[in-house]
Amino acid sequence: MTDAKAGEGTLDLVLERIVDIPPALVWAAWTTPAHILEWFTPAPWKTVDCEIDLRPGGIFRTVMRSPEGMDHDNVGCYLEVVPGKKLVFTDALGPGFRPTGNSFMTATITFEPHEAGTKYTAVVLHKSVEDRKKHEEMGFHHGWGTALDQLVAHMKGIN
Repeated sequence: MTDAKAGEGTLDLVLERIVDIPPALVWAAWTTPAHILEWFTPAPWKTVDCEIDLRPGGIFRTVMRSPEGMDHDNVGCYLEVVPGKKLVFTDALGPGFRPTGNSFMTATITFEPHEAGTKYTAVVLHKSVEDRKKHEEMGFHHGWGTALDQLVAHMKGIN
């Protein structure tokens, strides 16, 4: 199993793993609000709301709740949707490609068939070295890795 590693540039963070569930289940976990609520935020945080309009320009919104009960609303939009294979979303733009004014990242998530299940790759691009460093210091590798573990456990539980 490969885990987080440095990205192609100083602005990227990458998480790459082989997970033991098929791409269709990983895709469903990423594209179904009810599933997102179960795995998206590393415990003890929780995702308490999710809205998805799965098309370029469509909304991708989550509300994350901290252990102290503070809600964090995250709104972005999809830039690219390749069913079963790839999602690209950003917080730089909201629904309908409207600028949000608070760009932090753009993420590309790919799901490739692998003999052991799925090769899962998340590449997160940042606008500056400072933003990448901040995201890394916030716990990108641990947080996104933990969320992926939760995704796998959740999807195994529904199968």
